[in-house]
Amino acid sequence: MTQRTDTPLAQTKLADEALALLKRLIAIQSFSREEAQTAAVIEAFFQQKQIACQRLKNNVWAQNRYFDPVKPTLLLNSHHDTVKPNKSWTLDPFEPLERDGKLFGLGSNDAGGCLVSLLATFTHFYDRPDMAYNIVMAATAEEEISGRDGLELLLPELPAFSFAIVGEPTEMQLAIAEKGLLVLDCTAKGVSGHAARDEGDNAIYKAIHDINWLTSYQFPRVSPTLGPVKLSVTIINAGTQHNVVPDICTFTIDVRVTEQYTLEEVIETIRANTQSEVKPRSIRLKPSSIPAEHPIVQAGIALGRHTYGSPTTSDQAILNCPSLKCGPGHSGRSHSADEFIYLHEVGEGINGYIQMLEQVV
Repeated sequence: MTQRTDTPLAQTKLADEALALLKRLIAIQSFSREEAQTAAVIEAFFQQKQIACQRLKNNVWAQNRYFDPVKPTLLLNSHHDTVKPNKSWTLDPFEPLERDGKLFGLGSNDAGGCLVSLLATFTHFYDRPDMAYNIVMAATAEEEISGRDGLELLLPELPAFSFAIVGEPTEMQLAIAEKGLLVLDCTAKGVSGHAARDEGDNAIYKAIHDINWLTSYQFPRVSPTLGPVKLSVTIINAGTQHNVVPDICTFTIDVRVTEQYTLEEVIETIRANTQSEVKPRSIRLKPSSIPAEHPIVQAGIALGRHTYGSPTTSDQAILNCPSLKCGPGHSGRSHSADEFIYLHEVGEGINGYIQMLEQVV
């Protein structure tokens, strides 16, 4: 474990560089699957720092100078894609604007501030020869759409990780658990018939029977940080005309899964208790967590941060190691009109990341 603290002047320089990089990223349209230009900017950042980096599609990554395969490795990760701006924007989403201590622009809060803070943190540790851990920094694509050409594509190229820090706006609080996501497409099957006669087997009634079970069932294991598994029926479709008993009724379930269950366990439970055919769209977006006793979490707690469980998904969902979601900015600003991050939050993010990692690496 290293114990070294940069001077306030060095910390200020890191923050100034990070804000300059964030402004360059904001000025470039980088919707999911359209991140080529921001990937090039991140490559150029590494090159200016004389840090060797690699790129796979729109994912860019680097490892510390003294990478040692014998040592465990930690991952620093955040994304450089954005959602599309909604119609309520009053500012130019691609014009980085400083005003009232804020930096406005699309992706400034989600997750540009986190990304540039992690990049600054990586450069801080890059040249150290005496660390107990290797560090890999990965700036990845397609997070906003849970795409397959983002972190998921990159992981086979990277070493195994002991743990990860995923940069998302949490006000530098410690999200030690995150719900996974299951979307289940269900089909109740009956027999069609004329509505005027006692014919058919109404698929809607079968679907209602299953939906009633879904609304009343409680998974017994409750997460201490995330609470219970949450089931919501969000779409239902049936019928062709008023006088025909429908033979098919389809409905969709949104399931937010805690770390207490695997996705497969949840699917099996639902199938065992319903008549409908149940098909998951994906089993990629797993719940994730890191023990509260983990050294990186304890380092954050020592700085006065609190732990909590996050209901939203991130790239943590595809990692197979303990992971902590933590970063500057506020989740409530994400995907909002006139998105912004406070200028001071970037510097505080860098300082917070460095202080936490100083206690671990």
